[in-house]
Amino acid sequence: MDGVDPDGSRWPEPAGADRPRYVDSGEAAAWQVERGAAAEVWPAGRRPDEPELPRRRALRLGALAACALALLGVPLGLLWAALAPDTPVIKAPDGAVYAQPQPEQPIAADGWFSLLGLGFGVLAAIALWLVLRRVRGPVGLFAATLGAFGAALVAWQVGRRIGLATFERLLQTAPDGRAFSKPADLRAGGVDLVLGVLPVPHGNLLLPAFGAAVTYTLLAGWSRWPSLRPEPELGAAGLSSVSVATPAPPAAPEPPAPGAAEPPRD
Repeated sequence: MDGVDPDGSRWPEPAGADRPRYVDSGEAAAWQVERGAAAEVWPAGRRPDEPELPRRRALRLGALAACALALLGVPLGLLWAALAPDTPVIKAPDGAVYAQPQPEQPIAADGWFSLLGLGFGVLAAIALWLVLRRVRGPVGLFAATLGAFGAALVAWQVGRRIGLATFERLLQTAPDGRAFSKPADLRAGGVDLVLGVLPVPHGNLLLPAFGAAVTYTLLAGWSRWPSLRPEPELGAAGLSSVSVATPAPPAAPEPPAPGAAEPPRD
């Protein structure tokens, strides 16, 4: 039979005589483990039979969460390409030039990417905080930050490539003076190569990771529980006030058997 945590999650109840039971008397709360006639009381912050999540499994869950967030960059890039306007250009002898002296479309593309990326980072951090409760802490922060950054890279590449092939074809084949559009791209962010080898991201490409890191840190800072996991409230003593070993009432003396000698009287 399964048991239920105070926060509503279910857990398999161990077989045998040792069965943890959540005790809440109104003043304090604790886990009570019955061991035969006696009982032991554990603080409510941790169930006595609940093993800690192994470090390798926690890291594996964090890596899977980061990969899942990075894959969500595909719909994020499609949304950005749909919202960001294309920039009108005119074919010139040396390439394409803006149809207007100071076009607003490139600024709008950067703005949409910044807003969508920042919102994505905030939502990603909240989702990981709620879903991966057992890896809350450094692993969860790392997964949220790395996953949001990966999603930003994917969204940038997916969004900028929509319509890019048509633009490059027109750039090569269109006659001079032909007007067409350039797809959205980032001007306030991207990836630069330091010394031609080390890629360094910069600009609004880092906003999703920034939003995820700040949101996750704030959630951890505002958490009511030191372990960052939901725990029942403890009383001042930290233990349940319910009696853990109620002694059985003394049995009444048995009547003497028929024919037995009566005890001497004074």
